[in-house]
Amino acid sequence: MKGLQIPLLALLLLLSAAAVIEAHQPKYKNPKLPVNCRVRDLLKRMTLAEKIGQMTQIERSSILSGGGSGPRAQASAKDWVDMVNEFQKGSLLSRLGIPMIYGIDAMHGHNHVYKATIFPHNVGLGVTRDPELVKKIGAATALEVRATGIQYAYAPCIVVCRDPRWGRCYESYSEDPKIVRMMTEMIP
Repeated sequence: MKGLQIPLLALLLLLSAAAVIEAHQPKYKNPKLPVNCRVRDLLKRMTLAEKIGQMTQIERSSILSGGGSGPRAQASAKDWVDMVNEFQKGSLLSRLGIPMIYGIDAMHGHNHVYKATIFPHNVGLGVTRDPELVKKIGAATALEVRATGIQYAYAPCIVVCRDPRWGRCYESYSEDPKIVRMMTEMIP
């Protein structure tokens, strides 16, 4: 009987320590709670400046990589992962430890990564009228983006460009809304 007391006492101490730790854990950090409960708790704790910071995306400081921005010239997938991980470490050291969402412009593949796959722009894909092809391209792009540690791609562009003076008409599948709708198969 005496031999059972020590392991039983250790187990009780361990369980009570876990209960104390869980009691002091903020709701927003508890994955067992419903998302809406966690979000409400986090929003109550955030300052106005922190809320604004979460909604602002300034080129690579708040945080996204757009038009040609990257860790260095001819950056490899590892260079990207290292850069994104450093940003993430910094965000986790913030007052509330909120992870960041890093976004990148991946309109026709993850072309910011040296030697990554580059696909035709949407205007060229729209001409194919092949939503299954576009879906495969979306899956390949998503895989390459995630492989660099980035969670959010600014793609596809589902704009209906009807004025060729807009400098980004090549990001539209067509000027016909039916074709654009058909080509957004990659979104799910």
